[in-house]
Amino acid sequence: MTDYLAGLLLGLGLIMPIGPQNVFVVNHGLAVGLPRALWAVLAAGCCDTLLIVAGVAGVSGLIATVPGVRPALLVFGTVFLTYLGVRSIRTAGGHLTVGPPGGPGPGAAAGSVRQVVGRTVSVSLLNPHAILDMVGVIGAAVIAQPADSRMTFAAGTLSASWTWFLILAVGAAQARRYLTPRAIAWFDRLSGVIMLVFAGYFLVELTHLGSG
Repeated sequence: MTDYLAGLLLGLGLIMPIGPQNVFVVNHGLAVGLPRALWAVLAAGCCDTLLIVAGVAGVSGLIATVPGVRPALLVFGTVFLTYLGVRSIRTAGGHLTVGPPGGPGPGAAAGSVRQVVGRTVSVSLLNPHAILDMVGVIGAAVIAQPADSRMTFAAGTLSASWTWFLILAVGAAQARRYLTPRAIAWFDRLSGVIMLVFAGYFLVELTHLGSG
């Protein structure tokens, strides 16, 4: 149990700070409500699981030692988050469903399973910091545990990821009941700005790598 709690706390410490992945899950929960918001939870949780397993398998060493991997991640992350940020600002409020949560509406296409899963996977796997946290930090932490504790520790980190995304989606879906479309549209704009801030941050990191 101690190993599980240690993994849980490490996972929460890395995943709870605001970031593109969290913002996307909240934004989707506000847009479509339950149960459709759970598709974002499923996709984000699976991506984090994949990254943690990759870290345990030794991919963290590959990222650290192979030239060009980190710059490539930063380039893809910058481009994709810029696209998401601009799109979120320009279409603010345009993806809201009409009627009961999960029912069809003018914005239903934005909440289709294929698009939701695709965007969530992109936000998760094209985010350099998420990759470095999950693959590098958590993967290395799992490997550092005694052999008989690794599975329990890893289960704790995975529980943190899945639980946190579920809390975000359910919380946003519940808040949706009390927010006006205008308020949700402003949250869309705010989430777009946050995406652009992270894109700018990645670009600065890329510049520093190029001048280093």
